[in-house]
Amino acid sequence: MTKLLVNNIKLSLNDDEVIAISKAKKVLKKEHINEKDFSFSIYKKSIDARDKNNILLVYTVLAESEYEINTPYSSNIKPFPDLGMSFKRGDAALADRPVVVGMGPAGMFCALLLAENGYNPIIIDRGDNVEDRIQVLSRFIQTGVLDTDSNVQFGAGGAGTFSDGKLTTRINDPKCFYVLRRLVEFGAPEDILTKAKPHIGTDILVNVVNNILHEIEVLGGRVIYRCKLTDIHEHSDHIELITSQGSINAGSLILAIGHSARDTYRMLLSHGLIIEPKPFSVGVRIEHLRDDIDKALYGRFAGHEKLGAGEYNLSDTKGGRGVYTFCMCPGGEVVPATSYEYGVCVNGMSKFARDGKNSNCAVNVSVYTNDYGNDPIRAIEFQESLERKAYTAGGGDYFAPIQLMGDFLEDKVTSSPSRIIPTYADGNRTTVTNLNNILPNFVSDRLKEGFKLFDKRIHGFAVSDAILTGTETRTSSPIRIMRTDNLTAPSNPLIYPCGEGAGYAGGIMSSAVDGIKVALEIIKKYKP
Repeated sequence: MTKLLVNNIKLSLNDDEVIAISKAKKVLKKEHINEKDFSFSIYKKSIDARDKNNILLVYTVLAESEYEINTPYSSNIKPFPDLGMSFKRGDAALADRPVVVGMGPAGMFCALLLAENGYNPIIIDRGDNVEDRIQVLSRFIQTGVLDTDSNVQFGAGGAGTFSDGKLTTRINDPKCFYVLRRLVEFGAPEDILTKAKPHIGTDILVNVVNNILHEIEVLGGRVIYRCKLTDIHEHSDHIELITSQGSINAGSLILAIGHSARDTYRMLLSHGLIIEPKPFSVGVRIEHLRDDIDKALYGRFAGHEKLGAGEYNLSDTKGGRGVYTFCMCPGGEVVPATSYEYGVCVNGMSKFARDGKNSNCAVNVSVYTNDYGNDPIRAIEFQESLERKAYTAGGGDYFAPIQLMGDFLEDKVTSSPSRIIPTYADGNRTTVTNLNNILPNFVSDRLKEGFKLFDKRIHGFAVSDAILTGTETRTSSPIRIMRTDNLTAPSNPLIYPCGEGAGYAGGIMSSAVDGIKVALEIIKKYKP
């Protein structure tokens, strides 16, 4: 069988997709490949809006043949990547069931693959199931009563459940397509298979998460909510987990704990796991009117049904310290993302339709290990100190500090929101203040440079009444739990650090892929 990707097929917004198939056939014919031996389908499509007067849709077409065909590859014809999912089961005996700690993408996909291959995993999380998480978050937004175990960070689906459900990634791993296919099987829209920048949206993602966790149980796994890992006791053939629901024995322990499990980091350090600090980033959320962003990106084509809400991705690395946008949420809202008392941090969320009035995005500045003392505990404390400052600046009760762009650039407070209304906690729990007093100088100074530069790339990015909300501190883990080539902790071959919380991923896709990699290592070593 032969599978080819025919790339860089450009169509206008008015063209039908069947034209992309026709053009793909012509590309094969030009290379003296018999196109009649192939069937064709759309594999990916993206938007080229560099020329606002001539916005194009760029397609990649998948050509499949049941024959083995030797083809001359060119810049426009590439072999379809092998998904790399073939494996053999090992013959070593597990002393007990594998236990996965954390129900984010890494934990769920790890547990799912183990369950599908007969390993009957247990997956635990300190937070609630999806339905209860929604209620807990709603109560927090309305009352300011924080549940430190179930919130935006902790619970079924992890932090990604209350996000844009963005499925883009910088990793080039064929398992990404496997993840997309599985998400569709569990209820995600089919267009994520073809969009270059796919997203699910939190309103659909909650059902996908439910379906995956239910499937794990159907296959013989066990899902335990409100089960917080507090300690571990290491034995020669198993790990005893001390949890809020009693002790659980694990034949192998997968630590997919997420990037906000600071108490778990501290516990693991006390047990001698090798944990190193790493660079991360901090900053603010910026909000614009969605219509303004759409017009800035697409000009007269703004609102076209084939374009949807405008997305951007901006960065600048000149000067040695990067400033960049992260997790852009078109037509979304800013959500309270704290998981610890007396701290304020934010994240972005949007529904599948992306039809909210505002669009928001994190704008973050790189923080290097020498900025905080090159120590894992100090890395955690650096994040915590900013969140506590934000809590104080907001006036307490988890009100978020906000500031208008013009005032931030001039280091003053003169104005309150009017044209653009903040969406944090439905716009009801914010306090106008000076964010320059919260952020370190190297962060606020670099943000100002970045805002001005990004305004040259997207007209109106630094408009004076754009809303800035602080603080954005949870873009990635500040530490890395070290692991060997077979993905186990150097100090214990039964422990598998995994996903974003362990420092090996960043976002839904790369986290899910890392969970799959860990599951494959366990399958390769142990029999069910």
